[in-house]
Amino acid sequence: MTQYEVVGIGNAVVDVISHADDSFLDLMGIEKGIMQLIERERGEMLYGAMKDRMQTPGGAVANTVAGIGALGLPTAFIGRVHDDALGRFYAKSMVDGGTDFVNEPVKGGDLPTSRSMIFVSPDGERSMNTYLGISTDLGPDDVPDDVATAAKIMFLEGYLFDKDQGKQAFLEASRLTRAAGGKAGIAISDPFCVNRHRSDFIRMIRDELDFVIGNQAEILSLFETEDLEDALARTAAMCGTVVCTRSGDGVTLIRDGERVDVPVTKVTPVDATGAGDQFAAGFLYGMANDRDLVTCGRMGNICAAEVIGHIGPRPETSMMEVFKQQGLV
Repeated sequence: MTQYEVVGIGNAVVDVISHADDSFLDLMGIEKGIMQLIERERGEMLYGAMKDRMQTPGGAVANTVAGIGALGLPTAFIGRVHDDALGRFYAKSMVDGGTDFVNEPVKGGDLPTSRSMIFVSPDGERSMNTYLGISTDLGPDDVPDDVATAAKIMFLEGYLFDKDQGKQAFLEASRLTRAAGGKAGIAISDPFCVNRHRSDFIRMIRDELDFVIGNQAEILSLFETEDLEDALARTAAMCGTVVCTRSGDGVTLIRDGERVDVPVTKVTPVDATGAGDQFAAGFLYGMANDRDLVTCGRMGNICAAEVIGHIGPRPETSMMEVFKQQGLV
């Protein structure tokens, strides 16, 4: 049986990235700096308005898993794409990048492959407009038993909480992995997603998971508080490992009572797309290799810093070489 160090489950989304200034965002009615869900018709309109398009396989957890695969660990991704041009592009790109895409593109049906139109403004902020398409139909039947039980780490994407079958897929995946001796965790994904499903998030984190990764806004949203220390303490009381990224203020990591705060070197981003995803890649790489919390945090910060230095959500540099230069491996 194949042994995967990390298996991700989440939305399989083709990212379409373009530059745009604030006046363009205002003209198109795009709210800057957040992810907005859009309908198919608006997605087609925005796609037509994009210039200098760059197309890449995306989805938050898919980006993370691809980053881990690029570091040399065996990885797999569970997700749904349609058997259309974008879907076939997505599946092939994941495999070409070294990550097994374990679900065949779905034939028939009306929903196309998911896509996100991402507009990058001059300050590096990204404004994401996502048409979810077929990816959110992922359910427990899409979770192969032999993949979930072969995972050392199962990593879940919070965005899939928006449909009941997504929640059931998460339960199936986490329970299979944990029963086989692995660990399961979640990327919270978005404070608005937490607001829609707070009780389910808390129940999942408390009862079904070994670790949780979120940024400051996401951790605060779990308990509807503005007191980060309180939110961290309450999250750590439910879950063995808690990771909270705080942009330029570094990252806080708590595991079984041990807490470390790892600073970052502030840089001006070219494109913030994928920063959290690649932080998770570095962190999980360290976790898979049983490294201490400080090292895991440093690895995450280094991966995040690399990806915000260029357009696109995945590394363009050998992160293993960077780790070696920093004395981390």
